[in-house]
Amino acid sequence: MRICLKFKALLVVILLQFFLAPAAAQTDRKAAELKSLEAAVANARAKVAMNEKKVADADSIINAGKRMLDESKAELKAVDSDSRKLEKEYASKRKPVNKLVNSKERVEANKAKAGLRAIDAQYKTDNRALETRLREALRKQTTGITNIQKGKTARKNALEALKVSESTLKTAQDKYDAATGEASKNPEEGKTRK
Repeated sequence: MRICLKFKALLVVILLQFFLAPAAAQTDRKAAELKSLEAAVANARAKVAMNEKKVADADSIINAGKRMLDESKAELKAVDSDSRKLEKEYASKRKPVNKLVNSKERVEANKAKAGLRAIDAQYKTDNRALETRLREALRKQTTGITNIQKGKTARKNALEALKVSESTLKTAQDKYDAATGEASKNPEEGKTRK
């Protein structure tokens, strides 16, 4: 009798497991599916954040290029102004000495020629310095233009990737909401325009 009772209890436990196991398995499957959907939403959010950062980086490259262009324009104007000033100074220093070169007194003419050579040498030195500044300004301008173009290309690509990742996020969020039975978290969705 005792064996029969143990057998009956064992039979009841086995039958309960037989009927309750599919329900537990279904619950586990649902939990695994929700975990998978949560992971998909998290990955999509990370992708959106990464693409937003790429857009911001591209914008900073564009802004740096614009800043370089502005600086180069200011430097080009300064070089032009300094060049005009140098030309005027050179002409004003050279004019009186040039008159003395044609003097009838040989000593005075030789002094004037030496003075003229010194003026010309100083002019060439100052002119080389201006040319160096000009080259640097033009190099900065070229770099600025290149940065702007590179930034615009990167921004365009990042915006396209952002659009795709936002679409993926919306799809993943909708699937997750449908699986959990939650209503859409966007209050504007579902409203019709009047």
